[in-house]
Amino acid sequence: MGAKRFTVVDLFSGAGGMSYGFHAHPDFQHLAAADAEIAKPSMGAGALQCNATFENNIGLAPRSIDLSTVEPGELRSQLGIGSEKIDVLSVCPPCTGFSRTNPLNHLRDDTRNGLVGLSARFAVELGADVVVMENARELIRGNFADHFQLWKSVMVSNGYQVSGKNHVLTRFGLPQIRERAIVFAARRGLPLLDLDALWGGHVVAESATTVRSAFSAIDETATSQTSYPRFADPVVERRLRAIPRDGGSWIDIADTPEAEELLTDSMKRILRLGRIGSHPDVYGRMAWDRPAPTIKRECAHIGNGRYAHPDEHRLCSVREMAILQGFPNQFEFNGTALSNDYRHIGDAVPPLVSFQIASVCAWMLTGVEPALEECILDGTHLDASDIVTNAEQLLFHG
Repeated sequence: MGAKRFTVVDLFSGAGGMSYGFHAHPDFQHLAAADAEIAKPSMGAGALQCNATFENNIGLAPRSIDLSTVEPGELRSQLGIGSEKIDVLSVCPPCTGFSRTNPLNHLRDDTRNGLVGLSARFAVELGADVVVMENARELIRGNFADHFQLWKSVMVSNGYQVSGKNHVLTRFGLPQIRERAIVFAARRGLPLLDLDALWGGHVVAESATTVRSAFSAIDETATSQTSYPRFADPVVERRLRAIPRDGGSWIDIADTPEAEELLTDSMKRILRLGRIGSHPDVYGRMAWDRPAPTIKRECAHIGNGRYAHPDEHRLCSVREMAILQGFPNQFEFNGTALSNDYRHIGDAVPPLVSFQIASVCAWMLTGVEPALEECILDGTHLDASDIVTNAEQLLFHG
């Protein structure tokens, strides 16, 4: 395999979802990472406990730094990397202020969104040859996409080419409906490539992007298979038991004799007003033969989304959520709070995808196009045999 050739720095590193893809790639080694470990603004720095998970899996201890307080000129010193050359910078500022999960984000510009512009200044200061960024789709096409336009303007004016696109990550094999913005920037003189270039005329067979295909790939030695919260309120478990298996939701029990007892006041109000909207996903079960819904950071309760197991009367476990989010079997979650393990998963760039991002970066830096089958991360549910051409997929549907 030879010596690793290129260096990586990861800012806003979280539990290591983006970094794991580079860690698993033979061409890259990590110099530094930084994260303030903020679970919720009200909880303060350190509460998320993600740096220990990062270190446990990547082998490097991130600096516990609140990057919002760091001047770009101080960053190398804060990271402890001196004048070392940086080949790839991963900079993924929080998406909470852009995400459509919070409806107010369409109306007001969250102060955390300003970290996007700061990230561009960090990138210029560190002088990386390639920069990658992942965020909510609204980064590029939301009401406050001016933050991305500022990022792009700063990068272009400092000698970079930029490509930013929204992708539904099922396209790249993730067994989940997850739409995200993925941005690549490369110094002029390097080829600017992206995931579309990597995949060309190929796609993943639809049968390989289902909950069934993901769960069937969980190895018996993988940790956290039985890690999930138990229901404190027996009514919650009774409600779930009444919901039909394999894709059912609380809507399905609205006309049953148990509805008056099992439905919450908010559910009854939604039915009375006829404003169903996306609410069936609350207290919903996943469906075996469809991709999972978007795994969000607060996925540790079935009341927050369609996070219940397709058959069993429980929340999907940490390991089940992890494989749906593209984490390999060998990745270990070690937050002292179970809720943080779920947050680490929901917040992360899926490693199944970040390994492909690393492959694109290696292609830009070396000029050598990788074989697509070499870009499948070991230990996930995806296999090289799952890759088909667009024509083969159409033939199958025909």
